[in-house]
Amino acid sequence: MPDVDPDAVLPTIGSKELVAWLPTLLGLGAGDTVVHPQVAYPTYDVGARLAGARSLPADGTAQIGPTRVSLYWQNTPSNPTGRVLGLDHLAKVVAWARQRGVVVASDECYAELGWDGEWADGVPSILDPRVCGGSHEGLLAVYSLSKQSSMAGYRAGFVAGDPALVNRLLAVRKHAGMIVPLPVQHAMTAALGDDEHVVEQKARYGRRRAVLWSAVEAAGLRIDHSVAGLYLWATADEPAMRTVDRLAELGVLVAPGTFYGAGGASHVRIALTASDERVDAAAHRLRAAASTW
Repeated sequence: MPDVDPDAVLPTIGSKELVAWLPTLLGLGAGDTVVHPQVAYPTYDVGARLAGARSLPADGTAQIGPTRVSLYWQNTPSNPTGRVLGLDHLAKVVAWARQRGVVVASDECYAELGWDGEWADGVPSILDPRVCGGSHEGLLAVYSLSKQSSMAGYRAGFVAGDPALVNRLLAVRKHAGMIVPLPVQHAMTAALGDDEHVVEQKARYGRRRAVLWSAVEAAGLRIDHSVAGLYLWATADEPAMRTVDRLAELGVLVAPGTFYGAGGASHVRIALTASDERVDAAAHRLRAAASTW
């Protein structure tokens, strides 16, 4: 993530909590519209509903039309698809939002887990000067240590960006008891100051990814996107639950794409988070069953 003024960084109780409550914390409600990706982590939609706002799935500003938008969520790299939004796309979103007074919240929790080509060394942030012109006005980047540092149990995340928005969130959150315990903040500081363990963890995920990728393709599934993040977005060109059932018969558990929106109707999400031994076992089963698929 680019350099940010320390006064514009706010610890959060993991990133999921912020995703769920951001519309409410910003004072949104009936009459407001929250945009989120069409295939996405369900909590974006849930957060809009908790605030009483309208939820609108869209993958770009052209799909929004004349609708008045209050909050625009994007997720790059994407959960579940592993898709990455490039600099040009991000810059267009920022320009569009600033013309309309829309807050852009960018969920970048998988940013350290880019795999292919230009994304191998990390993916662009909404706070990148090449995207935002050096100003963080109207922009929030959301991050978590759950992925890069395997700290999910710590509930350790943060939001950074527009100082005015961050200070507004701080003022509301402290009265709502949304305060990250000091020991957890110290643990976050230590983790964020140590790049070596991030490289080690990424290598561990990379090995699992390579093993699963080849086995999934050997079993006849196609992998789409998946250039970053902790998942393979795979399809057998059949209803997602049919693929889930067939993989379950092999003892391989995956999530149906329908959990993430109608656009996932023929895909499944395969996680890289099992142990090496379990990943190897799953790959062996997939290869052994390849002739029966």
